[in-house]
Amino acid sequence: MIPAFFGLAGTELSTDERALFGACEPAGYILFKRNIDTPEQVRALTDSLRALSGNAAVPILIDQEGGRVARLRPPHWPEFPSPVVFGEAFARAPLTAMAAARANAQALGVMLAELGINVDCLPLLDVKADGMHEVIGDRSYGTDPAMVASLGRATLDGLKQGGCVGVVKHIPGHGRGTLDSHLALPTVTASTEELETDLIPFRRLADAPMAMTAHILYTGWDETFCASLSPTIIRDIIRGSIGFDNLLMSDDLGMHALGLQPGGNSMAGRATGVIAAGCDIALHCSGDFAEMQEVADALGPISDPARERLDRAMAWPSAAAGTVAELAAKRDLLLASA
Repeated sequence: MIPAFFGLAGTELSTDERALFGACEPAGYILFKRNIDTPEQVRALTDSLRALSGNAAVPILIDQEGGRVARLRPPHWPEFPSPVVFGEAFARAPLTAMAAARANAQALGVMLAELGINVDCLPLLDVKADGMHEVIGDRSYGTDPAMVASLGRATLDGLKQGGCVGVVKHIPGHGRGTLDSHLALPTVTASTEELETDLIPFRRLADAPMAMTAHILYTGWDETFCASLSPTIIRDIIRGSIGFDNLLMSDDLGMHALGLQPGGNSMAGRATGVIAAGCDIALHCSGDFAEMQEVADALGPISDPARERLDRAMAWPSAAAGTVAELAAKRDLLLASA
């Protein structure tokens, strides 16, 4: 097994993908809109990934946050609110908002579990700050780190009850980023004292089963390497100050932020760089076959600690409970009463 999560090109595995994945055994997979058609097709795709891996618990990820970021959409799947909706409700009625966020996440988990998807890249723990780029925007719960932590906890709990693994992101915090890391390298010049605010939600949810790094340069911690490539930030901040000791994946290797870092435009360099820095898993999302081959050829076997964290994460969720319709109705009643 190699320490990589790979994307796929289409709605079913190609012959080349079957050969590559069978040979290198990626640790897991991630789905996007290009992989989604009908419920029956998605379930057939996830079944084929499990059969290929020989592992019923192989991680199959998706970004299903609600609002702007949702790979599953009508007519086959319902819309879900953006995270900011729960932040706005929290300002009026904190306990009610937390209950609504928990019901919402449980509905998400049940919906995904029915499709054979077992990891949702949610919740975002990015604390909104002045100048925050809209790439985060309404995906953030808001400006109060304690509120972000509370709603993040409720969301993690709901995903667990819905049968899904949750992923906190973007550790150690994307809220001060003024650029879109898909397109450029955001640089945060805040002092280490100011950055303490950003760490509060991650510290409070340090027991989350998985986390995803931020492709952001924090000059107060490391003037050279962004978090995903920084041994200093991963060792001293993520593993140390935050205390996160579960599965750590990079954000997508294909994002242009990494093009301005050591490793440059080489997917092999980016993949080996994030692993060398201390990430357990390199995430490659595009489904580009040549790039996946390059990453697979560059990476060695997954480390024993990373494999232990992966196994622990995949044992985290409960059996899915409830129905999507009932849980969504509960969420809507709670939001209306907040």
